[in-house]
Amino acid sequence: MAFVKTHERTKERFSLLLLDLEEYYFEQHTAYHVESSSKKERKIRGSLKVCSRSVIFDPDGLTEPIIKIPLRDCKKIEFVEKESNPFNKPRPPAICISCEQVIYIKESNVIAPYRNERGIMEITFQLDVWSKTEDVVQTLLQLHRASCLEKLGDQTAMVAANLQSRLARTSFDKNCFQNLAENPHMECAVEMVMPLVSNPGHVCVTNENLYFQPLNGYPEHVIQIKLHRVRRIYKRRHGLRPLGLEVFCTENDFCSDIYLKFYNPADRDDIYYYIATFLENHMTEHTAESYMLQWQRGHLSNYQYLLHLNNLADRSCNDLSQYPVFPWVIADYSSTQLDMTNAAIFRDLSKPVGALNKERLDRLLARYKGMPEPRFLYGSHYSSPGYVLFYLVRVAPEHMLCLQNGRYDNADRMFNSIRETWKNCLEGATDFKELIPEFYGSDCSFLENRLSLDLGKKQNGHLVGDVILPPWASDASDFLQKHKAALESQYVSEHLHEWIDLVFGYKQKGSEAVAAHNVFHPLTYEGSIDCDSIEDPDERIAMLTQILEFGQTPTQLFTSPHPQRITPRFHNITRSPSINSPVSEMSPASQTEDSSFEDLTEESRKLAWANMSNLTLISSHKIHKEAVTGIAVTQDGAAVFSTSQDSTLKMYSKELKEFQRSMSFSNMALSSCLMLADGKTVVCSSWDNNVYFYSIPFGRRHDTLMGHDDAVSEMCWSDDRLYTASWDSTVKVWQCASDGSSSHKRTQFELLAELEHDSGVNTIGLNPAGTLLVSGCKDGTITIWDTSSYEVLQQVPCHTGTIHHTAFSPDSRHVLSVGADSCMKVIDVQTGMMISNVNTEEEQRCFCWDGNSVLCGGQSGDLLLWDLLSSTVTKRIPAHSGAVTAMWMNDLCTTVITGGEDKQMILWKLLS
Repeated sequence: MAFVKTHERTKERFSLLLLDLEEYYFEQHTAYHVESSSKKERKIRGSLKVCSRSVIFDPDGLTEPIIKIPLRDCKKIEFVEKESNPFNKPRPPAICISCEQVIYIKESNVIAPYRNERGIMEITFQLDVWSKTEDVVQTLLQLHRASCLEKLGDQTAMVAANLQSRLARTSFDKNCFQNLAENPHMECAVEMVMPLVSNPGHVCVTNENLYFQPLNGYPEHVIQIKLHRVRRIYKRRHGLRPLGLEVFCTENDFCSDIYLKFYNPADRDDIYYYIATFLENHMTEHTAESYMLQWQRGHLSNYQYLLHLNNLADRSCNDLSQYPVFPWVIADYSSTQLDMTNAAIFRDLSKPVGALNKERLDRLLARYKGMPEPRFLYGSHYSSPGYVLFYLVRVAPEHMLCLQNGRYDNADRMFNSIRETWKNCLEGATDFKELIPEFYGSDCSFLENRLSLDLGKKQNGHLVGDVILPPWASDASDFLQKHKAALESQYVSEHLHEWIDLVFGYKQKGSEAVAAHNVFHPLTYEGSIDCDSIEDPDERIAMLTQILEFGQTPTQLFTSPHPQRITPRFHNITRSPSINSPVSEMSPASQTEDSSFEDLTEESRKLAWANMSNLTLISSHKIHKEAVTGIAVTQDGAAVFSTSQDSTLKMYSKELKEFQRSMSFSNMALSSCLMLADGKTVVCSSWDNNVYFYSIPFGRRHDTLMGHDDAVSEMCWSDDRLYTASWDSTVKVWQCASDGSSSHKRTQFELLAELEHDSGVNTIGLNPAGTLLVSGCKDGTITIWDTSSYEVLQQVPCHTGTIHHTAFSPDSRHVLSVGADSCMKVIDVQTGMMISNVNTEEEQRCFCWDGNSVLCGGQSGDLLLWDLLSSTVTKRIPAHSGAVTAMWMNDLCTTVITGGEDKQMILWKLLS
């Protein structure tokens, strides 16, 4: 748990949480608190902490209370010289403070609300090192003057000047390097950020380590992180400015190893790019789209995906104003049993919490309509420091005391019951909060009062103890287990994208947010106000404080609808497929059970792709005089046909291992070929604007389709329909019917549709069911068409140059394209969102893919096996001496044939 982790570095009773918000701890000195009475003098040994707004004495004895003296309450701070009379008992110099208030903390070593004692008091401290006493007094007097300034802005400026002076007079101690041979890259002043507090010091990054050395030596002299252990690194906005950097040495934990706040963005960016460059071989920088692709395909759980989105959206467990936000997913906290096959037990994830109760929403809308601009529906947010600590008070009591000036909240307003909390979120006039990751974790301590804290007594006379759980949970561990199961359930998996649209996506702002009743106070949105432009320092600080304490909307990650998760084929909860959905025919509810043969085939394909790196060259043949442009194979695999820019169609016999036929239809290049379902006809497209039908049994051309006004670039075939793409900016759909049973008889062509584009069409592809068509143009645009209505479903400006090849994934959810811009892009069919953009270093000309892995033919002539989820090349296989220009793969994905600019055709076999 985040709050436990930050305390693991120190066993001290003292904590930065004893300071006021925005206060700094500067230095410490071994000292004695001198208590004088009429009878005798008592000395209590401990540590005197000099802070920007207070003096804190932390006694060595655990039974003694920690003493905090606010500097603003001090009337006099004096240096009392040592006793110089040789006849009297020697007395060391002392610091004498006259004050109106003393705060006592952790009395008897118990975490409890602070005890404030008011009235004029004299407190005396003696330092272990006498010579430092006068310097400490001068420091306290300077800080006291800052605390007594009327304007908060002036106080802040004076303290900041003191801090910067201290940082400038010190530097990172290079004796702390783990290795004498380490090469330092840079060092600068920073602050280490923890929940509610920050600690100034110096950061130093070398070729091996990242170091942070606190100015005050707390919680330890130096913190070290080995660069090779780092797995993720994020830039953060802190206090609405681009100054934060957070480093993780874990993959799926939401607790970072260190969070640093820099004093200027340039220093932050320098260290970020240095570490990111170092880590190129150790980690992959993920985007929201790459995580989305992993989640869609089941490689990330719902929990992991939400953690990654929170991280990318600047949410951090070290910043309570931007703590990770998770949704309520269950709406039933009163039943004795939790039936997760019943959709009624789940919360409607398409609505924000404030819109779940229609009566309350109607009242809010009425107020909204009468409100002057800028209008908002909800006066409070779904995540704020107060809400986070509301949930975590039992494991983070000191944080709550820090946030609320040494007090807990009213006992009846505390987190007493999950059912009551949910009820208040549904009905309360100002309560719209969501949950935090701990509700879906494995540590249930935040639900139990294991520290035996005195959290107060409710009006009904009951003490605040453990959180009251729903009847369906036997204990706290059982609650978390079922809650986690609900988050990963079929229903939530099918609807989580709707909640993501609200919190991280396109319904977060603007007209879509208004339509979704998802409008919060303007101050909660990034960029709503520029605090640096406010000239009055007091007004600027007040505005910043309000923003940080009120809650902040996450950084927007998606600007178009988030695609739905690809859910398992068989399940108990079904949803009605959308009539307008372009992939509604692919929904799990409408699919029938596969035959055992198809299951076996699918299993074989998965196994084949898992072993695709074992692809082995069987034979190569130089058969053409120019680049190979297309490959087609007969159903029995006995004959391979290929087209080329040399204008010929050639036939190679795998059995005889020789070429048997060579046909030429015109003197212009042939651009592609395909085999018709009858196995007797090969169709070839040509740069002469025509399509040629070649009869295999009769060994001659038996028909010509003069279909376009420019070169025909590629073709597809499905259910007696031929789709032809052309550089004349059209794709034409033809109904092809033979007027006789013999394949040498002429074919009748009926033009069914002409699909217009803005530039020449270079490539087309059908999904396996033949219900969707994708076209890729010379201007880099991808268009997805419905083949029943010939309507455009999606049109996405995808590449900056010609698209070489595009194809659907086997499940029809995604389209992959490669182009002259050396990029590989994945588009979600349902939403048109680009969910992956991979820079491939070299142009990829053609490919085969299974939705996760891609076998590409590159400009260099090599075959590259890409893992789309990590955006990395897992295998490079030497193949052609020029660009790979054509590729064919059999249904079981065990045989591959490639053609290249080197005029060769290569046969490959997948060895188990």
